[in-house]
Amino acid sequence: MPTPATSHSPAALDRLARRRVRAKLGWWSHATIYLLVNLGLLALSWYQGRHWAVFPALGWGLGLALHGLAVFWMQPGSTGMERLVALERARLQAQHPQG
Repeated sequence: MPTPATSHSPAALDRLARRRVRAKLGWWSHATIYLLVNLGLLALSWYQGRHWAVFPALGWGLGLALHGLAVFWMQPGSTGMERLVALERARLQAQHPQG
């Protein structure tokens, strides 16, 4: 059974495209909420005369970065995923040469 990344049927390409667009829109939504909330926390900490807002921004920022890595680099069909698949395929072919 072919994977969506290697299938060339229009329906399979449409499913993959829709899945990738939904994931990217999800990341952009996450990034927008991150920015708005952390700007509010920054304003609150500035008003209090303290600098505690950096801690939630760093923690949540790590989560946002990992989400971005999964969406933009590790999704099926992305360059990062395809590069890793090609490397693994070459490694397996070197270990198990055909006849």
